[in-house]
Amino acid sequence: MMNHFMVLAVLLPLRICYTTYSQQESIVFPVTYLNISKDLALQQLLVEWDVGKSAHDAELAMSFEIQVRRTDETTAVWTEFHNVTLDKSGKPLHWIWDSDLPLECMSHSVRIRSKAEASKMWSQWSLWETVPGLDTSNNSGPQIFPNEKIVEEGSDITFCCIGRKGQIIKEFFLVPDVHIFNHTNGHVGVLIVKNVAHQAPDITAYCRESCNEGQCYDSAVFFVGKPPDTPNDFSCQTQDMRIVTCTWSQGGETYLYGRHSPKYTLSEKFSQKTVPCTVSCSEQCSCSWDIGQQRICNVTVTVENPLGKKTATDVFDVTHRIYPAAPFQLWEECTDTEITLYWKHRNKGIELFCQTEVLQPDGKVELHNGSDTHLHYASITLGGLQPYTEYTARVHCGAAKHFWRWSEWSEARTIRTKEATPSGKLDIWREITPVLGGQNVTLFWKQAPSFRANGRIISYEVTWEKVENGSKPESISFSSVYNSTRISIDNHSYRISIMAKNNVNYSLPSVLIIPRATGTEELQEEQVNGTDDGIFISWEPRHIYDGYIIDWCNFPMLQPCDLQWKRFGPNTSSALINSAAFVPGVRYDFHIYGSVANRASLLERKTGYLRELPPLLDPTVDKVELTFNAVTLSWDSYHTNKSQSGFVRGYHVYVSPIPEDCSLKGSTKHVLPDDSVVCKYTIENPEEKRYTVKHLLSNTEYKLAVKAYTGGGETPSVEFIRISTPFKSNMLYVLVLLVIVPSLVAAICRWKMKWVKECCCPVIPSPNKSKVLSFKEFKIGSENVLKISDCIPDMLAVDNKAKAQKLHPWSQLSSMPIEDKIDGHNSSWIYLNGNEEKDFTPTPTPQTHIWFENFAYSSHLEVKSDPYRIPDTLEASKPELSVVLYEPRYYFDIFNEDDAASTPRETAGGKTSLRYISQTDVHCLGRRL
Repeated sequence: MMNHFMVLAVLLPLRICYTTYSQQESIVFPVTYLNISKDLALQQLLVEWDVGKSAHDAELAMSFEIQVRRTDETTAVWTEFHNVTLDKSGKPLHWIWDSDLPLECMSHSVRIRSKAEASKMWSQWSLWETVPGLDTSNNSGPQIFPNEKIVEEGSDITFCCIGRKGQIIKEFFLVPDVHIFNHTNGHVGVLIVKNVAHQAPDITAYCRESCNEGQCYDSAVFFVGKPPDTPNDFSCQTQDMRIVTCTWSQGGETYLYGRHSPKYTLSEKFSQKTVPCTVSCSEQCSCSWDIGQQRICNVTVTVENPLGKKTATDVFDVTHRIYPAAPFQLWEECTDTEITLYWKHRNKGIELFCQTEVLQPDGKVELHNGSDTHLHYASITLGGLQPYTEYTARVHCGAAKHFWRWSEWSEARTIRTKEATPSGKLDIWREITPVLGGQNVTLFWKQAPSFRANGRIISYEVTWEKVENGSKPESISFSSVYNSTRISIDNHSYRISIMAKNNVNYSLPSVLIIPRATGTEELQEEQVNGTDDGIFISWEPRHIYDGYIIDWCNFPMLQPCDLQWKRFGPNTSSALINSAAFVPGVRYDFHIYGSVANRASLLERKTGYLRELPPLLDPTVDKVELTFNAVTLSWDSYHTNKSQSGFVRGYHVYVSPIPEDCSLKGSTKHVLPDDSVVCKYTIENPEEKRYTVKHLLSNTEYKLAVKAYTGGGETPSVEFIRISTPFKSNMLYVLVLLVIVPSLVAAICRWKMKWVKECCCPVIPSPNKSKVLSFKEFKIGSENVLKISDCIPDMLAVDNKAKAQKLHPWSQLSSMPIEDKIDGHNSSWIYLNGNEEKDFTPTPTPQTHIWFENFAYSSHLEVKSDPYRIPDTLEASKPELSVVLYEPRYYFDIFNEDDAASTPRETAGGKTSLRYISQTDVHCLGRRL
């Protein structure tokens, strides 16, 4: 690194020119001597010069212009004017220049010219005097300058890398990367960093020449930090006026560590000595040393790192800086109300003022001062304390004269005062249960706010006796772990007392009077409301009572229920009852008693919730009654008692589906949590467990639900039941008439199709196809003729009744003439006796002839057979032969009145055509036609 360049002095002889001028203003004093050196540690150029003895003798005021340039610069990089008044001592002049570029990076040259201040003429410039840099040396590899440097945060810094001769700087950069200005002339590289910041513990510069061998690289490390802060809170004190301890705060972070971390030194000005102590720093820095007999001190602490140093000073009198040692070895003596505390101290011969801190059971702190100092120990007496109570005490002290500060606290000591007789009375209460022949009384007790046990309670004693006749008292003792008991008494009035006992004595008795057992009137229970802070209870005050008691169960569903009670004064008529056991959704019962002379009387009953919740269960519909337009729901099994999580205020009946805008009378439109829309009916009486939904449509399916609601609302889920309304009755009749009857008729018609067809639309038979023609043939021409003798009719019908009466021969042949009305048509029927054969023989009496006529037929048959032949008769007794009535639509004549005188033969000859009439099958000889 060419360390021999640390100081370089160049002495160059200069030619001295003497010129004589007639006037002083024209005198020029050129520089006669110039010497340049450099301080590499401080990166400074040291310039020394002179102008000759004559100028000193004249004691002239001179001005000098100084210029600095570097090897690669053609102009000066720095110009400065330096004014000085010479004296006769003849000493050379000096000037220092701080270089922003490390002086190793380049050669630096300086020249100077001068003039007298009174003159306007400058002397000629001196020759350039050069201090060579390492850029002119023959290095073995690239070099970075400065090669190690501590840089102050926020300052500017310039780095350079000098390459070997014939080599070019290829890369020159910093890690971590920062914003820089990079300049290189090939042989020398320059990096300029402005306002450098602390980003990492260090910054590394890397430089590489254009080659790749190992000697082509170089690197250097730089540290960015801060100068140290001035020590804060610097002060010194002593415990025994011999050893002085000074303390101070370190100040801010410098980011410099190891050998660059801050260094502390202490010095004492009066003794002119460096303080022989070792500094230790954690939260605070401290240093202690022996001052001997010295009483006045002036101590200075200096903190220094490579970037600067700071100092702090403390001047003090040792007798005014006494910081006593903490008291130690505490012990005590106590009674039931006092504690005397003793302790020892190490500050012999120093009068101390001590303070005792007492922590009370309720958390309050009391301070007690005292200055009693004994040769070997000190003490203080603390009075006004509670018996059998723990107190925690500790002591610290300070100098009684020239108080400086308190010592550290001694170790805390916990002390319990002694026991005393219990003060006050127990708070007692009872619960009375009538039984056969007497009463069970459950007694409860607890410590009232005014009661103090003043010791460890070891037992409770319960005593009871009759009030009226002063019977012998009975008593029983219980361990301190119990707070209740049960006794059985008869129906008389009793006086009960309870006392607490500790190791010293009994407390005063607490008394209750149990009244004589009588029938009690059941009081109406009133509902009360809860709040976030508790359940509010109010009652009507009565002037006859000297106090009131409210009792309740913390866990009403359990046994025992944890009975609680609270007492109130005579002027109180309301209270907010709260308990950590109260939870929403549980009903709590409260009983309000008035108390006078230890007797309690029940006045009112209240019940309520801390906060009502929706019902645990919804009603179950037990019964559904349906009509065509209404449905009646019943839920008689639903309970509204204490098991509910709120007071059941009523019920909601939901109906779905609904008509538009929910037009069902008495209902409102309601949207359920699942966004479905229903009709809602509200029942505000919780005891009304039956409801009829009206105005429904017949033959329609509905969904219905019944939900109970409390002050906490109702459950979000809805369980529907499905019902279908029946047909309306008149609609049923219409349905029967329009649907069922026609359907039944159609079914019967289909079943008896042939019969219906024959009745309504008979098939008109063709004579050619008639079975009549199947008998013995009798032809007239080409036509078959049926002889009357071959077919005897079952009956004949005469349309005209008058004509039938004139038929004498036939009437004689008829066995029974019958007249009947069929379908409102008057006809005469002649039934022929099938058992007798009649033979019409010609007689001389006038005969009539018969013909049949049916205008539904157009064919005519000429009968040539004997018209008087008696047809064969049919036996009427044959059961298989059914008689078919024959009823002509038109008529047939029997014995025309106009031809009554004609003979039968003439009649036959005159009118012998027979027209066959058949609208139904006619039985002929037992066979169907």
